[in-house]
Amino acid sequence: MDTSENTTGRREREPEAPRRGWRRWAMDTRPLRRPAYRRLWGSTVVTAVGSQLTAVAVPKQIYDITGSSAWVGAASLAGLVPLIVFALWGGAIADTMDRRKLLLITNTGIAVTSLLFWVQAFAGLESVAVLMLLLALQQAFWGLNAPARSASIARLVPEDELPAANALGSTVMQTGQVAGPLLAGALIPVVGLPELYLVDALALCVTVWAVYRLPSLPPLTGATARRAGVKEIAAGFRYIRGHTVLLLSFLADIVAMVLGMPRALFPQLAAQTYAPYGEGLALGLLFAAIPIGAVLGGLFSGTFSRARRHGWMVIGAVVVWGAAITGFGLSSSLWLGVAFLAVAGVADMVSMVFRGAILLSAATDEMRGRMQGVFTVVVAGGPRLADVLHGTAGSAFGPRTAVAGGGLLVVAVMLVLAAAVPALRRYRV
Repeated sequence: MDTSENTTGRREREPEAPRRGWRRWAMDTRPLRRPAYRRLWGSTVVTAVGSQLTAVAVPKQIYDITGSSAWVGAASLAGLVPLIVFALWGGAIADTMDRRKLLLITNTGIAVTSLLFWVQAFAGLESVAVLMLLLALQQAFWGLNAPARSASIARLVPEDELPAANALGSTVMQTGQVAGPLLAGALIPVVGLPELYLVDALALCVTVWAVYRLPSLPPLTGATARRAGVKEIAAGFRYIRGHTVLLLSFLADIVAMVLGMPRALFPQLAAQTYAPYGEGLALGLLFAAIPIGAVLGGLFSGTFSRARRHGWMVIGAVVVWGAAITGFGLSSSLWLGVAFLAVAGVADMVSMVFRGAILLSAATDEMRGRMQGVFTVVVAGGPRLADVLHGTAGSAFGPRTAVAGGGLLVVAVMLVLAAAVPALRRYRV
């Protein structure tokens, strides 16, 4: 049974019997009872794996053409800049037009871009410039798409189901980060590189169809009279400044990712600290551990998705993340280190779930697109800044010291923020 939408853009709550036994621990699937959310989530299931095929194919093709990892890194930067710019702009657009229409336009654009990736690979162009241009175009469409997709969730499920909805979406995305690269590695020798792009393009057609079947999601107020320009983007930042709990939710992610994401040091740790286990095995396990932990956290999200003190959940998750990263930095055993990273992945899932819920519940509908635009920039930019910071610190102090020190800083800074500014501690639904 579905619920009605009130004037604030939130779904009204329905009474339900409490879950008992093992179901209290399992993933909370209540949002999947809502047909509209189920369609949106189903489209995410399809694209989570498909997008990772392109994410593997592009750097592989660039490396095959150039034989240089530097070019692969440059391509990553080429995609980051348009993602940041268009995520901020896309958030403003999502607050001024029907979000379903925006999702249709941008998903179609992403699908066409994937098809163009296939065309250039099939034709054997071997042009890095063309690849970087297509990557920039794809990330621009993704930047426009992501805020509208995330902001739509609060219009499709009741407020008390927002953590569960975020857990469902985040679990699918994390699963895609594990399964997608593995599938790409298995398919490339069998079908070839161009076909990976084609599979992604076909998967995106399913996404477009699922979005087409969503209900209309127009602005709830007179926002259609506004233009999505610089003033609207600036208004979004002023809104964040005036709502401390939103500002702290962004700062919590920045603290965790910039100070505590050590992935830039994984190759060095695999080659030095964990060399006796086999460099290839160690590297693969290190990169897979956090996503695997996040997936496990999602599968057992029934343990936390009904929590009402969302602020404390974010604070606790970030502190656990920092403590787990510290433990990883101090570990000389590969298996113990992987276990610590998996715990960090669980904590990251909890943090994502409740930061996302705070952004959707604490912001008004006319601001949700812009909040999600900033969220996209933070999520995309934080780990890349961490790569620079940890790479520099690892060279100066050694990788294990840099990792452990970063984890300790996460714990200390988060506790200081929580103590100094009570808004996040007090936030609950």
